[in-house]
Amino acid sequence: MQEVSEIFKRLSRDKSKREIAYFTMEIALENDIPSYSGGLGVLAGDTLRSAADLGIPIVGVTLLQQYGYFHQGLDPSGHQIETDVRWHPELKLQQLPNYVEINIEDRKVRVHIWEYDVVGKFGYVVPVYFLDVNIPENSQKDRELNKHLYGGDQYTRLCQEIILGIGGIRVLRDLGYRDIKHYHLNEGHASLLALELIRESGYSSYDKIKQGCIFTTHTPVAAGHDVFDFNLVRQVLKPVYIDYLLEILEGEHPVNLTTISLKLSNFVNGVSMKHAEVSRDMFNYYKVEAITNGVHSATWTAPSFQRLYNQYIPGWDNDPMHFARAVFIPDEDLWKAHMVAKGKLLRFVEDETGIRMKLDRLTIAFARRAAAYKRADLLFSDLERLTKIASDKVQFVFAGKAHPKDKEGKQVILNVFDGLNKLKGKVDIAYLENYDMNLGAMITAGVDVWLNNPQRPREASGTSGMKAAHNGVLNFSVLDGWWIEGCLEAVTGWAIGPEPNKVNLADYDERQDIEDLYQKLETVLIPLYYKDRSGWIRMMKNAIAINATYFNTHRMIMEYALKAYHVAPLFQ
Repeated sequence: MQEVSEIFKRLSRDKSKREIAYFTMEIALENDIPSYSGGLGVLAGDTLRSAADLGIPIVGVTLLQQYGYFHQGLDPSGHQIETDVRWHPELKLQQLPNYVEINIEDRKVRVHIWEYDVVGKFGYVVPVYFLDVNIPENSQKDRELNKHLYGGDQYTRLCQEIILGIGGIRVLRDLGYRDIKHYHLNEGHASLLALELIRESGYSSYDKIKQGCIFTTHTPVAAGHDVFDFNLVRQVLKPVYIDYLLEILEGEHPVNLTTISLKLSNFVNGVSMKHAEVSRDMFNYYKVEAITNGVHSATWTAPSFQRLYNQYIPGWDNDPMHFARAVFIPDEDLWKAHMVAKGKLLRFVEDETGIRMKLDRLTIAFARRAAAYKRADLLFSDLERLTKIASDKVQFVFAGKAHPKDKEGKQVILNVFDGLNKLKGKVDIAYLENYDMNLGAMITAGVDVWLNNPQRPREASGTSGMKAAHNGVLNFSVLDGWWIEGCLEAVTGWAIGPEPNKVNLADYDERQDIEDLYQKLETVLIPLYYKDRSGWIRMMKNAIAINATYFNTHRMIMEYALKAYHVAPLFQ
C-alpha cells in the first residue's frame, strides 16, 4: 500500500495533468489555520479533501490572511469580544520561492506564495496555494490588504479580490499550470480572474473564457454578493480591465461580482435544489443548475463512530454508499458510540461554562454563524412555554460568531443570553465561545438533536445538519436548503413549520414556526426520546443510512466532475 501511495503522490505532482483550479476566498483546512469564517470555507475544505480522496485533478487557490477570522469571547450578558488570531503560516505551510506582481492603483504589488498539501486516502495530493502580500517589498498599506478575512472597507475588499482573482491566475501560470481547462469560482469573490483570462488570451470575444468558468453561488442573502462603485473600481484597476468591464456591464454600472460571474461562466449552480430555484428567480437567470452540498465524511465523523463504522460497514470512508448498511448495526453498539461522543461534549461544556449537564437528558444544539436570518433566538419566543416543555427534560447547547460589523447578528447573541439568563435554574442552557472546526465537530456528534430554524428560503444549503446526520444526530429543522431533500418526517428527523412554496424572500408569519417547534418538541421529540429508545435509535440509523449516504462531498464532487469539470476521477 505504501508503494501505491508513493506512485499516486508522484502522479499528482505532474502539473500537466491538472485541469481544474478552485478559487475560494476562505477555506477550512485545519482548525489552527484561521482562514475560514463559516460554512463557505468549511465546504471548500471538504471539497478539496474529497477531491484528493477520489483523485480529481484539481488545485486550490486562496488568500493568506495574517490574522484570519477573529477569536470570539463573550461577557456574561452576551456581548461579543473580538480579538485577532495571530498565527504562524511557516508552521503549517511551505513558502515557495515563486512570486508574481499585480497592479493596484499605480503601484506594483508583489504576491508571494505558500503551499498546503491536502493528501487523500490513497496518497493523491491536491495542492492549495495561499497568496500573501505581507512582505517587505510592499508598502505598509499594501502589506495590510490581507490582514483580516472579510475585514476592512470597500477598498480593502476590492483589493483582496484583485489579489485572489488576477493574482491567482498569474500565480498558477508562474507555478507551471498551463493546462487548466476549468476555473471554479466558489462564490463571486474570485470573479475578476475572468478579466485576467481575457487579458492574457487577447480574445475580443469572451466565449472561450466563458467555456472554462464555473460559478457556484452560495447565498440568496444580499450581503453575500459584493458590489463596488464603478469609480472605485476605475481607481484601483488598470485601464485594460476597465475596458472589459464597460463591455461586460454595458456601461459604468456598479460592479457586482455575482453579475460578472454569471455573465462569464458556462456552468452556474446553486447548492441545493431549492437554492437553485431561488437563484433562478433572484438573478433572472434560468440556467442555474443544482448540486447540493455535502460534507467530508471522514472529517466530520466522531472517533467513536469511526470505530463503529470500521467494524460494521468497512469502506465507509471512501465510498459513502456503504452508510446504507447502518441499519444493520446493533442498537446497543450504536447507542454506546453516541454516548461516548455525547459524554465528551458534556464534559467540555462543564469545563468551559461550569454547567453540569446530564448524560441521559435530551440534548439539543443550535450552533452556526450568528446572523439575524438564522434566528438562533427563536427558541426563546415564549419563555414560560419553553420552561413548561423543557424543565427537567431538555438541555440546550448554543454556539456561533457574529461578523464584527453585523449588529443584527450580535443582537441575536444578546437575545439568546437574555433568554438563557432568565431561564437559569429552570432549563440548562450553555453558550460556547469561539465556534470553530473542532467545536463544530464536537457539537454535531455530541448532541441528540440538531436544531435549525432559518427564515426560509434564505438557507441556501446548510451543512452542519449533514455533519450531525453522519453521527446519528437527528435534525429538527425548517424545510429549507438541504433539509427539503433530506427530511423524511419521523424517519430521518422532523420538519419545523409549513411546506416551502415560494422562491422569493417575502416575509411570512413566523408564528407558524414557533408553534410547530414547541408543539413537536413537547408531543413528539420528548416522548420518543424517553419512552421509545428503540424507535429513537431506529431514526438514528435512518439518518445515517439515508442522509449520510447522499449528503457528502464525495457524491458532490462526482457531480461536479460529471456536469461541470468533465473529468474522470482516478479512484472510483
